[in-house]
Amino acid sequence: PRFSGHLGSTARTSTLVLNGGLLCTMEAPRTVEDVFDNFSARRDGLIKALTTDVEDFYAQCDPDKENLCLYGNPDGSWEVQLPAEEVPPELPEPALGINFARDGMQRKDWLALVAVHSDAWLMAVAFYYGAKFDGKEREKLFKHINSLPTVYEILSGKAVNKPKAKAKGAAAGQPPGKKAREEAAPMTAMGLKKPSAGFIQPPEGDLGALNNAQIELFWPDDGMWYKAEVVSLNTRNRSAKVLYATGDVETLSIDEIAQEGHLNVCT
Repeated sequence: PRFSGHLGSTARTSTLVLNGGLLCTMEAPRTVEDVFDNFSARRDGLIKALTTDVEDFYAQCDPDKENLCLYGNPDGSWEVQLPAEEVPPELPEPALGINFARDGMQRKDWLALVAVHSDAWLMAVAFYYGAKFDGKEREKLFKHINSLPTVYEILSGKAVNKPKAKAKGAAAGQPPGKKAREEAAPMTAMGLKKPSAGFIQPPEGDLGALNNAQIELFWPDDGMWYKAEVVSLNTRNRSAKVLYATGDVETLSIDEIAQEGHLNVCT
């Protein structure tokens, strides 16, 4: 099998990786946010395989080869590989033998079938990692996952997965303050001309009210306020990971946005 610099497929294991030729331990995702980040990265890889890299993916799925699987990796890449040899595998395995049906179906139907199986695999991996979560944590994880279009929805054109864009003027290495809009997910992505009831977060102010808060961010480009939810808060470096109404997730510098008066904390 191909290894791409890892010991074993990165899709299958998150424990051993090669770093400059040295083996080191890589922690499996443990929090809801970490599992969701893992899910999102694997999903990005699968979408890439079935859209922008589809010709390469199609060629790799040779029906004359052994049973092959499509893996999305936690670094956002993808690979077509043989299934794990260990039984039971370390992680749930994707659909086996996708290459065998390639030439027996219409191309678009075959890709759609792979997409549906890929969505099922993503859910299996996410809830495998979340096996020890309680009911509220599982509900929160599913809410995050359900805010994103499925791989099948992207492939079929029912939803659009636009590339992420960095904010204008953001310094290198700093959390950007604004996001490019994507298609609306279950929460509304419609902008508001005025902020909802709440208060404008003051720069260098107390961050307590931001914990798990519903917020609105002002985008000067179009003069509108857009909804987001704070999913994790780092009071030490004064940053917040937010889930946008578009389904995108980003880490923001709170004081950078507050300095401009662009952060409304809803009440």
